[in-house]
Amino acid sequence: MACSVSDTPSLKDLPKVATDLKSQLEGFNTSCLRDVDTNEKIVLPSAEDVATEKTQKSLFDGIEKFDSSQLKHTETQEKNPLPDKDAIEAEKEKNKFLNGIENFDPTKLKHTETCEKNPLPTKDVIEQEKSA
Repeated sequence: MACSVSDTPSLKDLPKVATDLKSQLEGFNTSCLRDVDTNEKIVLPSAEDVATEKTQKSLFDGIEKFDSSQLKHTETQEKNPLPDKDAIEAEKEKNKFLNGIENFDPTKLKHTETCEKNPLPTKDVIEQEKSA
């Protein structure tokens, strides 16, 4: 949208500045101002930051614009060596052993009586040994 000459306000339409304010502004003495050091809050990136960002951008551009038609076709060879006969037999033995433990049936056990063949000494025998 372009501004034409007719869109700009005329001098009489502009706001008027009070004469006392105008005279104060014109007669303002800048030597009354204090010296102040300005601290910039916005820190610009260092040269290293800019270089790092350029490197990353070039990497991303390379990935996005990569031409996959330049790749060569390859055949994948799957290598899955099967275990030898000895390893299979050892695993079968282990599985039979574990299966025997897991499926143990205690009801097939015979009942037995425990006979103590090494009886402990009586109090009398202990007293005799102490006194001897």
